[in-house]
Amino acid sequence: MINHVVLFKLKEFETPALKQEALNQFESKLLALKKYIPELKHIEVGKHYLLDSPSYDLSLITHFENLNDLDIYRVHPEHKKVIDFAAQVVADRAAVDYEF
Repeated sequence: MINHVVLFKLKEFETPALKQEALNQFESKLLALKKYIPELKHIEVGKHYLLDSPSYDLSLITHFENLNDLDIYRVHPEHKKVIDFAAQVVADRAAVDYEF
């Protein structure tokens, strides 16, 4: 199994309410991927409990049977839509993939 872990730091927003809305939308879009990508075996999204996080704002944990399935996920059209959304709201990103 492959564990794909991504951390996201959102851009600065004019108000806390706008940041919360962006976080909620991002979470919903990520979780919806499970409906469209059969290679995605597990998905977990966590928002930092502090809205004004000193580090990252959102985490994504996904599981895949193998690297080929992860590659299918990466280029899937529904995943690319989420990437397009992320480009609008994300300032920084960190990722790691490992076998478990």
